[in-house]
Amino acid sequence: MKLTKYHALGNDYIVLDDPPRVASLTEYQIRRVCHRNFGIGSDGILARVVPNADEDFELIIFNPDGSRAEKSGNGLRIFSRYLFDEGLVASDPFTVRTEGGRVVCHVKRPDEIVVDMGQVSFHSRDIPVTGPDREVLQEPITIGGEDYEYSAATIGNPHCVVFREQVSESEARTVGPALETDSRFPRRTNVQFAQVIDRGHLRIEIWERGAGYTLASGSSSSAVARRLGWIDAEVFVEMPGGVLRIEMDEDYSIRMTGPATKIATCEVDEDMWS
Repeated sequence: MKLTKYHALGNDYIVLDDPPRVASLTEYQIRRVCHRNFGIGSDGILARVVPNADEDFELIIFNPDGSRAEKSGNGLRIFSRYLFDEGLVASDPFTVRTEGGRVVCHVKRPDEIVVDMGQVSFHSRDIPVTGPDREVLQEPITIGGEDYEYSAATIGNPHCVVFREQVSESEARTVGPALETDSRFPRRTNVQFAQVIDRGHLRIEIWERGAGYTLASGSSSSAVARRLGWIDAEVFVEMPGGVLRIEMDEDYSIRMTGPATKIATCEVDEDMWS
């Protein structure tokens, strides 16, 4: 099994470019490859599969726990950089089909990769969130005896966003797991704790569904903050792993710009499976 590892602002993924092997990939293999002690270690696997006739490329995203992620902005930047490194794309935009929908990617430079992520929805039936049909904005929730206010959104995958006066890694690690698995979210949810610095800057901490504490994300928290009127249409999102540029259209379509960095290409030894 030949694998290539990249990171996008510290959010690291392994690319598996072997469609026949992807079809037979087991949950055990996914967990072992992603394990940071017993495997290579990553926040997930980006598995290239044969696309349908309408798309340039198709991608399946696996979480470290073996579940699937519908879409990942960092993962798509990494996949784009991989395709660029392999000579499969040049500087022209191209399409990638994910389980969370079709996206358009553009590798301007290895440190400037643009992904048109699609349109954000705040509606409960799209995310999904249980309860009546509604936009899920600034609703109360109690976790561990403490009251919070959350909003929810989807850009192909579910997100719960909690705005705080100050964000911290410790809160993301302690409160994030409970929010991820709260019964309001039937497909579980990614969690972002967000702090509005000013109308052009956010700071966030992330707990990712199926992966845990993560160093980079950002598109959904930006869309929620914009929907609430707290930021402008262009915002820079500060995360533990670095800074992303997010641009939003009037219909809350998201354009993400950031880097992706190659770490290594390797072959997995049979001994790893034992």
